[in-house]
Amino acid sequence: MLKQRILTALILAPLAIAAIFFLSLQAFAGVVLAIIAIGAWEWGPLMGFDTTKRRIGFVTFIALAIAGLWYVLPPEQIWQLGGLNPLAENILIAASVWWALCIFMIFKYPRYSSFWTGHRSIRGLFGLITLAPMWVAFLVLRSNNIVFAEFDGAYLLMLLFAFVWSADVGAYFAGKRFGKNKLMPNVSPGKTIEGFIGGNIAAAAVAIITALYFSWSIEQLFMTVALALLISSVSVVGDLTESMLKRQAGVKDSGSILPGHGGILDRIDSLTATAPVFALCFALFGW
Repeated sequence: MLKQRILTALILAPLAIAAIFFLSLQAFAGVVLAIIAIGAWEWGPLMGFDTTKRRIGFVTFIALAIAGLWYVLPPEQIWQLGGLNPLAENILIAASVWWALCIFMIFKYPRYSSFWTGHRSIRGLFGLITLAPMWVAFLVLRSNNIVFAEFDGAYLLMLLFAFVWSADVGAYFAGKRFGKNKLMPNVSPGKTIEGFIGGNIAAAAVAIITALYFSWSIEQLFMTVALALLISSVSVVGDLTESMLKRQAGVKDSGSILPGHGGILDRIDSLTATAPVFALCFALFGW
């Protein structure tokens, strides 16, 4: 399993980096939309959809919602002279509120799960506010300062990826080596407090190395470490939220398209949570 995970990661990581740096803004937006559409397909079983027709219907719904955002919020107009487009900012705020609500749902699970379990429309709404803001967040980051510095946004996305990937790796190995105390056994029995701490340490280490490499000020270093710890923690929220929904639906993996990882949704669950929070922090506080 570990060998499969590593091999898949070695294939996917260069493709993701190439898309970030070498695709045009419009092409990048299309690729992210396609990935989210696959995630929407895999969200179908979490809603109890057991037919292809229903799953295609949900994919169409999500794709049209994002296409609508693309129309009213063109990627090249996300940033304005006064800062971030208000619509984009409000979407990021709404997404961040959603993930804060997810923390409550995770801690209380399964106490209030009967409400959203019994209503497919509620789980469909969960899918919409999980997936669509990720598209906005990726475009907010990638389009930052693109007119004057083509790759500024690409570096922001790479920093987000570095935080999430390092947290994932740190949590995996710390959990394997030291994990004894369950983090949220009702939601995900495999996750441990030691793994959570290991993920935070790994992300903080990446933040420190990045700050030292770019010779950032002490204030920037502390801000970067704080952001890394926030993103590392939020990535766990994204992972646990999907685990909670899968557990309630009786689903082990969202799919099998990625050997050793499961489905696309299993790989982007952390990014669906971290991307909007990261983008909102950057828009509000800069660097």
